[in-house]
Formats: sequence, C-alpha cells, structure tokens
Amino acid sequence: MKELVELIARGLVEQPEAVSVREVQREQVTVYEISVSPSDVGKIVGKGGRLIKAFRTLLSTAAISDGRRVSIEIV
Repeated sequence: MKELVELIARGLVEQPEAVSVREVQREQVTVYEISVSPSDVGKIVGKGGRLIKAFRTLLSTAAISDGRRVSIEIV
C-alpha cells in the first residue's frame, strides 16, 4: 500500500525525488505521512482540496479489500 501512495504522489508533483512516504500505525488506522517539496504541496492538495480528497478515497477503497482503515496526512 505504501508503494501505491508513493507512486501516486510522485506522479502529481514536479519534484518527485523530494517525495517521501512514512507509514505510521495508530490504534486501528494506518496513516501515510507524505512529505513533499514546499512548492509541490498545492499540487498534492489540489484546488479546493479535490485531489487529496480523491487520493484518500482511492486509498480507502483499496484498503477495504484488506479490511483495514487508512488515512493520508501531508507533513
């Protein structure tokens, strides 16, 4: 799952080498913390937060088949 998050994040930004993803286990949720270049934060979030919302929906849908709950945070 971490690889999927990394692949999508790198495809959205202008500086893919600056993308790093950290997987953090919290209670019953797996959180993927995405770190990008400051100039690329807007590209991950998207206009009005549309991209990050779609990203979260896609990831949640993929995790349902594993019976897990996931979340994405931009750090």
